[in-house]
Amino acid sequence: MSRVFLASRNAKKLAEMERILREHLPDVKVLGLDDVPAYDEPVEDQPTFEGNALVKARAGLAATGLPTIADDSGLCVDALNGMPGVLSARWSGSPKDDDRNNRLVLDQLADVPEERRGAHFVCAVAFVSADEDEVVVRGEMPGRIIGEVRGAGGFGYDVVFEADARPGVTTAELSVAEKDEISHRGIALRQLAPQVARRLRP
Repeated sequence: MSRVFLASRNAKKLAEMERILREHLPDVKVLGLDDVPAYDEPVEDQPTFEGNALVKARAGLAATGLPTIADDSGLCVDALNGMPGVLSARWSGSPKDDDRNNRLVLDQLADVPEERRGAHFVCAVAFVSADEDEVVVRGEMPGRIIGEVRGAGGFGYDVVFEADARPGVTTAELSVAEKDEISHRGIALRQLAPQVARRLRP
């Protein structure tokens, strides 16, 4: 069995990564942070999603010795000059709180008309391995911010975001399969998966 480490505790991310990787490498096992000895996780202080993903992937490889995947993702709102961006998870301050973040974004856009509420999700995913091989890919999902919280699925800003590919519903109202098909993370992981599979095959 091929093992790869995903530097995350998010069960949904781990399941998504394993699902997509198995299309290319059926015997792969994806381990998360709770499956390895604890280590000091790095500060995400880079100005780009790609930079933060690489910082986390390199730290995971150094701590575990396993080929490591890490991602950094966020919401970029046109009317907020691309923010929250890399600050998405902590937009409303510490501790991280999805509900508070969503309320803040809606408040900041309260007077912004419908035609100027464009936004897109970004996900950068990095893969590093012991032979110093590094791969970074990027996926985006364009859409818009609606005026209310809607939906019970997903996480983060999904409850306030409608994707251009699925107008009329938030990404929190999509099934797992529907979201995988159009999401920034799904797009990035599908780019990365065949490259990881080639590198992990004996």
